[in-house]
Amino acid sequence: MVKDLKQRYYYNGHLYTLPQLAKIAMYRSNNRLYRSLMVRTRKHYLPVRIVFVRNRNKKSELLYILSTDNALSEDEIIRIYGMRWNIETFFKASKSLLKLGMEFQTRSYDSAVAHMAIVFARYTFLEWLRRQENNPKTYGGLFFALCEDVQDMELSDALRSLMSLFMETINGYGTEDTETIKSKVSNWIASQSRYIKGLFQNLCWES
Repeated sequence: MVKDLKQRYYYNGHLYTLPQLAKIAMYRSNNRLYRSLMVRTRKHYLPVRIVFVRNRNKKSELLYILSTDNALSEDEIIRIYGMRWNIETFFKASKSLLKLGMEFQTRSYDSAVAHMAIVFARYTFLEWLRRQENNPKTYGGLFFALCEDVQDMELSDALRSLMSLFMETINGYGTEDTETIKSKVSNWIASQSRYIKGLFQNLCWES
């Protein structure tokens, strides 16, 4: 999100402020809550997309969201910003309520890291208490909520990734131990379907 600090952007060869660009964008579609324009920054002339989001309850108020990834759609930019908002509130609470960076001053890097770890541990504990008291979501519900942002993976891709990690791990062992592990895994694979057996063998043992 960007604030209106009287900065200007190039649009169609002319410089405009954010409110002026908003008028150009929103007047084209008064019935929509958001619109966007492709503009260029004044200093470095970089192409960026600015999304203007209208306050649903007060149409005179606008939110300006700037994205340097011009391939993203308006909907995607707004969705990503919504995800980042939780991060903003986390740091705001950590600084204002949990004294992040204000509890003590130090020039030691290790002390600063330790202080952040303590503050974040406080935040985690308080969030856990809040969820226990107020939030009816179960851990299963949280799991599925997180999975909404994870792209579905084909079984073959998942197995390939799993076996790649497995091979990286066992390669750190001695030759005798590695062969023993491979033998035990092969015996397990043999008890599974032919599809899994063939896939694992092609991925790992032939290499």
